[in-house]
Amino acid sequence: MQTFIHYFLHFGFPFFIAFFFFKKEWKKAYAILLATMLIDIDHLLATPIFEANRCSFGFHYLHTYYAMPFYVGLLFLKKTYRIIGIGLFFHLLTDLIDCLFMFEKCQSCYVNAPAYELLKVISNVF
Repeated sequence: MQTFIHYFLHFGFPFFIAFFFFKKEWKKAYAILLATMLIDIDHLLATPIFEANRCSFGFHYLHTYYAMPFYVGLLFLKKTYRIIGIGLFFHLLTDLIDCLFMFEKCQSCYVNAPAYELLKVISNVF
């Protein structure tokens, strides 16, 4: 179920965002939202490149807390930049949700994860 939700949020839900919020240019908006997944190129800089249980939120360079204000700032610019900001911000939210799934299975596995405290707080709320 985690895998289905993760990929639906990366590929399916952006369609609904584009269709309902950018009706006139939904195809262009959807393409831009999908293109923001290029943020994952920073996974190539990690060692190892792929680790099955790694929480990417807060770990990879473009997924850090330092990058987030930039993505939020894009939300206040013109339309195309705003769509990019929505896509990047939503991408991080999707990855955070994925991390929460993994955190619920094994909290002690993520003690050294950059997002550990955030995951702990969110997990306690829900």
